[in-house]
Amino acid sequence: MERKSFGNMQCPVARTLERVGEWWSILILRDALQGLTRFDQFQKSLDIAPNMLTRRLTTLVDAGMLERRQYSDRPPRFEYVLTDLGRDFRTIIVALNSWGNKHFAPEGPSVMLVDRETGKQIDLGLVDRHTGKEITGRDHVIVAGPQADEVTRERLESLSRLREAANEARLQEEAACAPEAKPKKARKVTELKAKEAKPAKLKAKPAAKSAKRA
Repeated sequence: MERKSFGNMQCPVARTLERVGEWWSILILRDALQGLTRFDQFQKSLDIAPNMLTRRLTTLVDAGMLERRQYSDRPPRFEYVLTDLGRDFRTIIVALNSWGNKHFAPEGPSVMLVDRETGKQIDLGLVDRHTGKEITGRDHVIVAGPQADEVTRERLESLSRLREAANEARLQEEAACAPEAKPKKARKVTELKAKEAKPAKLKAKPAAKSAKRA
């Protein structure tokens, strides 16, 4: 079955996957960001079949993530150097490393991002460079950009409606679980019933005394 292409989709996530959405490609970029450039270095690091490595390197070159440069004439040999586009992928690699350590390393981290000077492990977070504010699901949302077509706008509007419905359901659930969540009307009815019941007991006592006299 022919693989579906994401290249023409407006979603930036889909377009990124079109270029690096295969695990070997991501691992090659991981190693390239650590300084590896040559075919034999990648092959040794990844333990990957030569024909597969050739295909993945070619794909990354075609995608503009790597540049193929000749470093030897006899015999002709080439190295694969990161472009600016490829170097920008560092953000993704660092995020994947942090996420993997958090969720899939019960024995503890084996690969960490640390401060070069202090050696302390980095507590990774996503922030807005303009404000320094941390990006969260509560305070930030994905919206249609100025170049979004009708399909993209409809998809994002549909997701927005689903998100609002989910938030409303969550708020109602939290309100129902709160101690003070009992509706005011219901509380008033309960209080009124309590007041009505109290005089009834007081009236019953004189009746009992009358019966005794008789």
